[in-house]
Amino acid sequence: MALGEQLRRQLLEFQRNEITEAEIYRKLASIQDEPGNRHILESIAADERRHYEQWKALTGEDVEPDRARVRGYYWLCRLFGFTFGLKLMERGEAGAQRVYGALPAEIAHGEEIAKDETDHENQLIAMLDEERLRYVGSIVLGLNDALVELTGALAGLTLALQNTKLIALTGSITGIAAALSMAASEYLSTKAEATTQKPLKAAVYTGIAYVFTVVFLILPYLVLASFWLALGCTLAVAIAIIACFNYYISVAKDLSFARRFAEMAGLSLGVAGLSFVLGFVLRAFWGVDV
Repeated sequence: MALGEQLRRQLLEFQRNEITEAEIYRKLASIQDEPGNRHILESIAADERRHYEQWKALTGEDVEPDRARVRGYYWLCRLFGFTFGLKLMERGEAGAQRVYGALPAEIAHGEEIAKDETDHENQLIAMLDEERLRYVGSIVLGLNDALVELTGALAGLTLALQNTKLIALTGSITGIAAALSMAASEYLSTKAEATTQKPLKAAVYTGIAYVFTVVFLILPYLVLASFWLALGCTLAVAIAIIACFNYYISVAKDLSFARRFAEMAGLSLGVAGLSFVLGFVLRAFWGVDV
């Protein structure tokens, strides 16, 4: 078939995408311990390779995979879990499906490959079973409690104490004590519910999420001299944590980002505002002057 230059470049780009994704799936399959997950990833890698060969039959050229993209997705999956990495890649494939469907009628492979891509997504959704997502409820508990409680406590302490070192010290003690309390509560709660989750792991996930949040929220008070500036930075850090976490969950579990983000941000900032007012009232009532 004689191809126009523009169509030829488009097919070569499709070809490059397919061989790149085949390499990504192959590398991810090689690090899977669960045989079922590994088999499906290897199968999808083989399908992507077949798609590459179909495009190659039309272009008559070999192309190399995008090594930077392969490395990027590989490490993304290693750092944030293969569920998040694969779902993020599948979002890109959704765009490719629409492009394949718009190809000229004489390009017979387009519709077939688009169907395969849809099957890939369905297979991935069915296979994904990752420990960190099984315990996402415990992580949400730790993050949400730390964000709501500590942003509120730090806002109140900022106006009541007006000293960054004292605020950081008091906030650290409050945060660590609360993290241990939340971890213990999650352990007892998980054990009582008799779920498939392991109580100790659930407690560890909750405690670690809480402690990391505490560290990031208190950090501005340790490096800045102005308590007003430190409070502003802490609130900005809280919003950034909420945004990052909710983006992760929205991709990995196919949930609405905007609704969850607005809910968590509203709770955290609302409690911080009320606590700030409470700190002002108590400081005036008790006549404290630090």
